[in-house]
Amino acid sequence: MRVGANARKIAAIGLLSCTLWLLALPQLAFAQNFQTIAPTAILIDADTQTVLFEKNADELMAPASMAKLMTAEVVFSELKSGRLTLNSEFPISEHAWRRGGAGSGGSSMFAKVNTSIRLEDLLRGLVVQSGNDAAIAIAEGVSGTEENFAQIMNQHAAQIGLTKSTFRNATGYSDPHQKVTVRDLAKLALYVIDTYPDLYKMFGEREFTWNKIRQQNRNPLLAMDIGADGLKTGNLEESGYGLVGSAIQNGQRLIVVVNGMKTAKDRALEARKLLDWGFRAFEPRQLFAEGQVIGEAQVFGGDQRSLPLVSRKPVRVLVRRGDGERISARIVYTGPLKAPIQKGAEVARLRVNRGDMQALEMPLYANADIKEGNLPQRAMDGLLEFGTGWVRRAMSSVNNMISKKL
Repeated sequence: MRVGANARKIAAIGLLSCTLWLLALPQLAFAQNFQTIAPTAILIDADTQTVLFEKNADELMAPASMAKLMTAEVVFSELKSGRLTLNSEFPISEHAWRRGGAGSGGSSMFAKVNTSIRLEDLLRGLVVQSGNDAAIAIAEGVSGTEENFAQIMNQHAAQIGLTKSTFRNATGYSDPHQKVTVRDLAKLALYVIDTYPDLYKMFGEREFTWNKIRQQNRNPLLAMDIGADGLKTGNLEESGYGLVGSAIQNGQRLIVVVNGMKTAKDRALEARKLLDWGFRAFEPRQLFAEGQVIGEAQVFGGDQRSLPLVSRKPVRVLVRRGDGERISARIVYTGPLKAPIQKGAEVARLRVNRGDMQALEMPLYANADIKEGNLPQRAMDGLLEFGTGWVRRAMSSVNNMISKKL
C-alpha cells in the first residue's frame, strides 16, 4: 500500500521523459573548445536556437545600458498593439533632463527640459544614441513613472521567458536589484528581432541627427563589415563593458552577448571573434522534419494510452564541421497526461543535449485527439496508477530509444 501511494505521488508531480539517442551525429557546436577572455558570454544561432558557445551564461550581472533592450521591447509592443504611434509626443520632464540629460555625465540625446518629442525620435535616441534622457521620457510617457514602467518591463520579461532577469529602471543605471544574464539578453534579442522586424531596423542605423546634433551608433560591430545590424552596448563600473550583437552572413543570423570586459576595445574584439568563429565553424543539421512523430507521451484516463508528439517546425541544430559525437534529444512532460487532449495542444518539450549541456529546447504538440476513455478504461488506468505498474509504464519510455544517422 505504501508503494502504491508513493507511485501515485510520483506520477502526479514527476517530470517524465523519453530519451532519443541520435548516433554518429557531428559534434554539437557548443563544445567548449573556443577560448574567450569575456567573463560571461553566449553565442546562439537564431534560426535553430542552438547554443554554439556559453561561458557563465546564467550568472547574474548588471546589464548597464543593455537594459534599454527591454525598454525598447515594451514600446515596440505598445506600437504593435496600436496604443501608441510613432507620432505620439512625450514631454521631457525635469527629472528626465536632470537624471538623463547632457549634464548627467551619461549618454544623452540632449533633449531640452519642458519640450515634447515625437516617439519615433525618442526611440532613435534610445537605440542609436543610448540616450538616458530618452529612456526616462519614454518610461514616464508610457506609465507615469520609471517605477511603474519597470513593473511593465518585468511583466514582459516573464512573458518572453527571461527566467532570471529583473529590471528596476529604463536606463540601465546601477541598482542592486537590477540583474540579468547573458542567456536572457540573447533570448530578448531573438524575441525583438522575430516579433518586431520593421522596428528592429532602428538598431542597425549607423547614426542619428536630432536637433542638429549628429551622433554615431555606439555599437562597434556595425562598422566592421561583418553583416551586423544590432543591437546594444552597455558599460558600468560594476559590470564592465558589455554588448548584445547580431549579424547575418549567407542568410544565417547569430546572436552574441558578452559582458564584464575591461575595455571597449576588448568588448568589440571578443564579440567579433565569437561571431567569426560561429559563422566559420558550424553547419546546420536536421534532426526531425516538420510534422514528424518524435516520440510518445503516456496518457491517463483516455481512449488511448499513448499520444504521438510532433514539432510545428523542423528540428535543427548547428553542429561542428567534421567532428562526430553522440547527442541525445529528450522529451519532457509532466505526466501522465490526463485525457481529454486536443490535437495541436502543447503538451511537452524537446530538449537536445550533448553531455550535460543543453543545445536547444522547443515545444512539442499532440498529433492526435485523445478522448476520455470509457468507464472500464478509466478504471483500469486507475488501478495502474494505484500500483507501481503505471509509473513503471510511464518511466519505461526512457528505454524507447530511436537511433538515427545524419
